[in-house]
Amino acid sequence: MTVRFPSLRRRLVAILRGVTPDEAPAVAAAVFEAGIHAIEVPLNSPDPFRSIERLAKSLPEPALVGAGTVLTAAQVDRLGDAGGRLLVSPNIDRAVMERAAHHGMVTMPGVFTPSEAFLALSLGASALKFFPASALGSKGIAAIKAVLPADTMIGAVGGVSEKDFADFAKIGVSTFGLGSSLYAPGLTADAVAARAAAAVAEWDAVFAGTAK
Repeated sequence: MTVRFPSLRRRLVAILRGVTPDEAPAVAAAVFEAGIHAIEVPLNSPDPFRSIERLAKSLPEPALVGAGTVLTAAQVDRLGDAGGRLLVSPNIDRAVMERAAHHGMVTMPGVFTPSEAFLALSLGASALKFFPASALGSKGIAAIKAVLPADTMIGAVGGVSEKDFADFAKIGVSTFGLGSSLYAPGLTADAVAARAAAAVAEWDAVFAGTAK
């Protein structure tokens, strides 16, 4: 069963790689208030499940909170225990996807080839994370997108920022995961808020509020 990606005002996912549990609430609140309502804490961050638990409890609706760099079924269970609803991975793994389906999670597995993309869809992916998008480029993603089901939700993640929105808009992609362009360890919540506001402003300018 495929869990549909929720209808968010903007199809942007904030990737808070390296955030600590003490920093997470303020940083995530800044991102949320700027208008980015999907937030992932990669599991190679310090004490990530504690951060996710805090965010799941502190952020209001319609926040979609979860984990990135999820590699094992056991990590999926821990994510569910922490209250996370979003699962993002750099790869496609059957055991991870099956466990995510058990928990009813929104899933965004990483793919790079047509074979991986179709496998992910067959395993119930909510959306596809083309990663690293900077290596494939908009032309590479467009070529793969052409053979996928028309209603496939495609996200560009890895080496992308708001500067790339217009280029990807040309191929009908409006979903993005923003990492280092949005957050890096050591940045204050105010600095992240400014970056998030810039990304939101550019997304609104390019897509005029209509996701494709």
